[in-house]
Amino acid sequence: MLFTLFITVLITAVFLVVAAYVIAKLIGPRSYNAVKGEPFECGIPTHGTSWLPVNIGYYLFAILFLMFDVETVFLYPWAVVVKSYGPMALATIGFFMLVLVFGLAYAWRKGALEWK
Repeated sequence: MLFTLFITVLITAVFLVVAAYVIAKLIGPRSYNAVKGEPFECGIPTHGTSWLPVNIGYYLFAILFLMFDVETVFLYPWAVVVKSYGPMALATIGFFMLVLVFGLAYAWRKGALEWK
């Protein structure tokens, strides 16, 4: 039963990806020229390479933001059902928040929150 469900989901996912690709190719614009392939920056043609290294701080900040954004997403359904589960729900979310606080403290100690 589980294997059949897995195969059905896999086939559906592959079908939807292929269908989106085919539809985009069929109805997408088809005017190609050399200028469209060039990278632009604020409307001015670039000089040299367009691939520049990006500061790792941006990635770390984004990952930390996502971590605490997901925390907020998990807190909402918990708040909706907390009354029906009683003290066990409070203990569970307390442990969840403790893990997140330890993660924040670790990132803070490693200097991931400092802009250099």
